[in-house]
Amino acid sequence: MNKSDLVAAIAAKADMSKKDAEKALKAFESVIIEELSSNGKVQLVGFGTFDVAERAAREGRNPQTGKAMPIPASKAPRFKAGKALKDAINAK
Repeated sequence: MNKSDLVAAIAAKADMSKKDAEKALKAFESVIIEELSSNGKVQLVGFGTFDVAERAAREGRNPQTGKAMPIPASKAPRFKAGKALKDAINAK
């Protein structure tokens, strides 16, 4: 499912126009991005939790040359599925 398919599905489920569904999806994405950018987390009970994982700096290897190279520290978004979501997927 791509973004336009998701927008169409949301519009059908919520009985709204595709334009309104797309605005709602964009607002959802924006809120998640803003919260994670400030090192916060978003918990949707039963669905899951969006948070930020800290990755420490480390040394890696260039696969072509085998030469050691530094990999800088970074932050990565993470999603952990909630119990209700896991149960719904495993029930089928």
